[in-house]
Amino acid sequence: MTPKICMGDDYRDRGTGSNPECRPTQFVFNRGSRDDQKNAKRLLSQFDMKLDFSNQRVLAVVAHPDDAELLCAGTLARALADGAEIGVCVMCDGGKGQAKKAIKNLVAVRRREMKAAAKLLNAKLFLGEFPDGELTDGKTQRGRLIEVYRNFWPTLVIAHSPADYHPDHRAVAQLAEVASWFCASTGHRTRTKALDAPPELWRMDTIAMHDFDPGFYVDVSEHYEIKERMLNCHQSQLARGDDGDFSPLTELMATQAKARGQQADTTMAEAFQIHRAFKRAKAW
Repeated sequence: MTPKICMGDDYRDRGTGSNPECRPTQFVFNRGSRDDQKNAKRLLSQFDMKLDFSNQRVLAVVAHPDDAELLCAGTLARALADGAEIGVCVMCDGGKGQAKKAIKNLVAVRRREMKAAAKLLNAKLFLGEFPDGELTDGKTQRGRLIEVYRNFWPTLVIAHSPADYHPDHRAVAQLAEVASWFCASTGHRTRTKALDAPPELWRMDTIAMHDFDPGFYVDVSEHYEIKERMLNCHQSQLARGDDGDFSPLTELMATQAKARGQQADTTMAEAFQIHRAFKRAKAW
């Protein structure tokens, strides 16, 4: 079942049509007078649009160990609060994310950082373990991600946009889309049986919001703190803030969440697109 958008409890209790101010919204907008329309807009301003992730299995598929934190951790935390099961699949090992002062055994360090961050979400962590900068849409990579899907059984997959800046991000965008179809295909055999149906697929925002037109926003204002706590687990990358080929991640994340929040009339938000493809786009 797809995450649902529903109106607040007041509307369900009062929207019977017997009271002119509380009649069904569609009736007010389509047939009411100008005053009725003003009343409807005033009433709607009191209602929160709500995404309900209860009974969902949400899997984030990202390229690098800190990508989920930057782009979708607030939504994952919100889904967890609704009662969803959370999974995070990191396809690359993070071994090339070196600061100016090199860190010994960086792959092992980043694995510990990933595990600490995932623990904050009570998330099941899956590791692709492909080298940074070498991720491609190949048979081995497809097979590994299909097996992740079949182990976790997601109802919703959140993955990178094909417009993102990093080649590994773009490779994940392609792999996540391919695997979202083949994971339910009995003709594509792995160790685990095929899913009954393909999961829904959302595209997450790009880093610094380049070339991404949001299809919708998720309010993460109440869950932003966990994004920060998760990002703080990645000290190896926070140490790179002054590097010319990098950026201070805490500031980058906050700037993006505030900008998307301003666009969506809230404090902090994350932006997504629906993947418009057969059986990967679901009705809310």
